[in-house]
Amino acid sequence: MKVLHFYKTYRPESFGGVEQVIYQLCEGGQSQGVESEVLYLSRRGSARNQKVGHHVSHRSKLDFEVASTGFSVVAMRDFYQLSRQADIVHFHYPWPFMDLVHFLTFNKKPTVVSYHSDIVKQKNLLKLYTPLMERFLSHVDVIVAASPNYVEFSPVLAKFKDKVEVISYGMDESIFPTVPIQKLEYWRSIVGEKFFLFVGALRYYKGLRYLLEAAKQVDYPIVIVGSGGVEEDLKSQADALKLTNVFFLGSLPDEDKVALLTLCYGFVFPSHLPSEAFGISLLEAAIFSKPMISCEIGTGTTYINIDGETGLTIEPADPIALAQAMTLLWNNPELAKAYGLAARKRYQALFKSKDMVQKYQALYTRIIAKGNGSEK
Repeated sequence: MKVLHFYKTYRPESFGGVEQVIYQLCEGGQSQGVESEVLYLSRRGSARNQKVGHHVSHRSKLDFEVASTGFSVVAMRDFYQLSRQADIVHFHYPWPFMDLVHFLTFNKKPTVVSYHSDIVKQKNLLKLYTPLMERFLSHVDVIVAASPNYVEFSPVLAKFKDKVEVISYGMDESIFPTVPIQKLEYWRSIVGEKFFLFVGALRYYKGLRYLLEAAKQVDYPIVIVGSGGVEEDLKSQADALKLTNVFFLGSLPDEDKVALLTLCYGFVFPSHLPSEAFGISLLEAAIFSKPMISCEIGTGTTYINIDGETGLTIEPADPIALAQAMTLLWNNPELAKAYGLAARKRYQALFKSKDMVQKYQALYTRIIAKGNGSEK
């Protein structure tokens, strides 16, 4: 079975949560008889048959962007050619250009859409896009959400409940590198023995400005791993608050990230807007048995982090509550340890990559067997 994944970015140029999900599906699918390829846009220009892990990616030249949506003329040709060789096309939403490509190339292959998030920020443009979006989602065979929480939350998914299924994101912990003792000792010397950790892209919806306000109220070390987006604004805020307990480390290689996940006392994930539909970084924290702090925003973050079981959930955009949650964990190491063990247990039960891959493989097989695509 051949599957073509289509998304606006991919490795090695971007390491976001959606890219991580696609990577896990491509790598894990091989054991299930699924041969996966990925098509994405790139400022570096077009190239075919690039090796990523044990699968192949193709990039099309990015021509321009409007409201975070990349466009590419050559991508239409590339998609047309690659999709004709595939048994199923796996789209990753949201990306309005993807909808256009689907229709302009007269795609008739069976289609799955992983619905990663509603469009939250570009509300005015959403009004213009809605007719195309609804036509696209009506046209595809199955829409997959990553948590039952998000199915209940999303007003868009509510319109298409008859074709929505839930398959949780999964991660394979074997992909994490083994960290040498020297690397652990190095980071201990930099950030100390006990600290809270955040890992992720520094985007507007991550709630990090509230984390910095909370950091002013406590003296616990807080380590921030990631870059881009609002990075410079956050550093300016930290300077204005005269914070000495916050470490901005930028983007790091996997070995360093794993070292910090191994060493950290707890994981803080203060995303305050529903643009954060799931929170792959929370899964990473759970794998490493870390107690978590996240916000109740109605999405999949609280499908991973259960308040009072795997960590603490607080109201969004509330630095006082965030500081109080950190203090509670900091002063109760036995509670923190219990939350961390429960987080790993929940990961093992619900969020393993193998389970995600098997469910998608079964979905692919079912859609192809029904022959839905041939009727489009």
